[in-house]
Amino acid sequence: MPISAIDTLEGDRLGTKPLRYTDLFLKGRGRDMMTSEDMAILEDSVGDVLDIPARKIVVRRDERVRASTLLLEGVMCRYMDDRQGNRQIVAFHVPGDFVDLHGFAMRYLDHDIATLTPVRVAAVGHERLETIVQNRPRLTRLLWFSTLLDAAMHREWVFRLGRLEADGRVAHLFCELHARLTLVDMVRDGAFRFPVTQIDLAEAAGITPVHLNRVLRSLRERELMTFRSGEVRILDPEGLETLADFDPNYLFGGGPTMSEKGA
Repeated sequence: MPISAIDTLEGDRLGTKPLRYTDLFLKGRGRDMMTSEDMAILEDSVGDVLDIPARKIVVRRDERVRASTLLLEGVMCRYMDDRQGNRQIVAFHVPGDFVDLHGFAMRYLDHDIATLTPVRVAAVGHERLETIVQNRPRLTRLLWFSTLLDAAMHREWVFRLGRLEADGRVAHLFCELHARLTLVDMVRDGAFRFPVTQIDLAEAAGITPVHLNRVLRSLRERELMTFRSGEVRILDPEGLETLADFDPNYLFGGGPTMSEKGA
């Protein structure tokens, strides 16, 4: 069933609040620049925490957005449909990502946001973000940096779809996921969980599921990587990066440059 045909889900409210919801936000990419007070303020800004099943629309395009979503567990995506209902995934989101932080400034999104797996998310109301913007310039800059990371990844996705052949596109996608999940300590010995379907991957790579299957078989036979039952194993990182023309600098693993002055 196309994801666009699934009803929006409100989510099940959780009764208890764990100690930390925001530990993975900007982990490896600037979190160390947050003061303990910044961390506490961001943590206290979390309102509802929701468990949402797979294949549910969380935010519909052109609907008023009043809270931004921090992904705690699972995989989400942004996508757009053409007039025939064919979906193009334009971003994958992994734990630690503020999925729709740009909705704070834009108020409406030009795309849909949905879950691909069961997820847990934390909602930060825009009134809380407004307070942060007014009173916490350093934290505001880091939140802004988070939205700029999204823009950098979108540019790289445009490059991938426009300039790489199918095997390079898929290799680049898995190189990016490997790098992003490494930053949040979710890669072990070159392997990580990414339990999406081959249809999802095909819609992100701009190819058919049949073509995607051939590409995955080719990458496996060349001993570059494997994708089985939602587990990715990178066998030859350098070979995969060469095929993908992958340079991780656009992920800003070192975080932003911020001085005390004006921070």
